[in-house]
Amino acid sequence: MTNIQGIEVLTRSHDYLREVVAAVPEAAWTAPTPCSEWTVRQVLNHARIDQQAYGLVLTGDRPDSDPFHPEDALAGDPVAELDKVLRMVADAYAQLPADADQVPTPLGPMPLPFAAATAAMDAAVHAWDIAAATGQNRPLATDLAEGIWPTADRLVDQLRDSYRVFAPAREAKDEYDRAETLLAFLGRDPHWTPAGS
Repeated sequence: MTNIQGIEVLTRSHDYLREVVAAVPEAAWTAPTPCSEWTVRQVLNHARIDQQAYGLVLTGDRPDSDPFHPEDALAGDPVAELDKVLRMVADAYAQLPADADQVPTPLGPMPLPFAAATAAMDAAVHAWDIAAATGQNRPLATDLAEGIWPTADRLVDQLRDSYRVFAPAREAKDEYDRAETLLAFLGRDPHWTPAGS
């Protein structure tokens, strides 16, 4: 990993998601997002269920809902519901040995740094989706994008082909901007705004 490694990249990504979600105005939960046809609340719930899956797969359990039907859950306070899941995931990963090379994930087993960065990638990109959709000036940090990049580079094309969980990659306008390059590679328009949706 680059700059941010292992569990730290997951912690930073979770912090980013928490920060963004805590700043969503009440009226913005139904706003459109860069995720086609999903509202802010649906993107948050998708992210919550995905993170739940990363934590529960370590014990052989399953999340409470289908992440691709995110309208099925998320009753109650969004910030509190998210925090409960992120704490569970952090606790589950903290118990793993640092040299674990077969960590179960929803995408199959992988070494701990890649497992943590895969969960981090999911949390970070959806945090960015919500930030962009709600007009927050909370960009994806360069060092976080750099920490995620090696895992994205290794896995995303395969996942795009096998599971169709990522949109086709886009061309980044600034190939030296790691955050922009990562978002474009994950199928996002790094310059998306609600006005342009």
